[in-house]
Amino acid sequence: MHETGAGPAVRIAKDLSFSDLHAALVAGWRDFAAAPLFGLFFAAIYVATGVFLYLAVYSEGEVVWWIAAIAGFPLVAPFTAVGLYEVSRRREQSLPMRWSAVLGALNGRGDQQLLLMGGILFVAFSFWVIIAHGIFAIFMAESGMGGESLTALATPVGLAMLAVGSVVGALICLFFYVITVISLPMLVDRDVDFISAIIASMTAFRDNRTVLIGWAITIAGLLFLAMVPAFLGLFIALPVLGYATWHLYRRTVS
Repeated sequence: MHETGAGPAVRIAKDLSFSDLHAALVAGWRDFAAAPLFGLFFAAIYVATGVFLYLAVYSEGEVVWWIAAIAGFPLVAPFTAVGLYEVSRRREQSLPMRWSAVLGALNGRGDQQLLLMGGILFVAFSFWVIIAHGIFAIFMAESGMGGESLTALATPVGLAMLAVGSVVGALICLFFYVITVISLPMLVDRDVDFISAIIASMTAFRDNRTVLIGWAITIAGLLFLAMVPAFLGLFIALPVLGYATWHLYRRTVS
């Protein structure tokens, strides 16, 4: 165990294993099955946001921009899952399931720390869009090709743009995953400031790098597959992953 300054008596496990990921997913499914309406509600918010984003970009005729938006869209998933963390917390402690309490979790513990984290995630998404715009300008604008058609991506320039954009996007997503995977559920669970929670999250990643990278790949893969059929798979994948992340947090922080 590794002690950290994120609140009193907080210890970070250094012995996570891939069996913990399986156990977290099983526990996440049980939470979803026990209280499906909460999971479907938060998933619906995420899906509605994704559909709105798609329509807004597609209506402008810039199909290539849709790829950038979808690639960065999972950045906001952790904040959407805050309500799910509260559901798992209340089930864990046998507390009554009230909508007012679950929705109130978005305000954190009344100290605005979660809202500050939400602001950071919004800035992250905006930053990714700006970066994507720069990559597009470098690779596509100079060649005289626009973003009106996906056929532009089949050209050597388009493929190069996708390769560079994928690497840059993956690094940005990894960074924000590292600072949120433990910090967001911790802000729901404990009376800590968001800086301390971020430090705890980074410490957990440092001490359990292989397993938490595996969890990141699992999240990314399942979210991507769930988005393919018109976002419908997210109604199951998002709540199960959200609940599972809570249980992984509980295994990591004591």
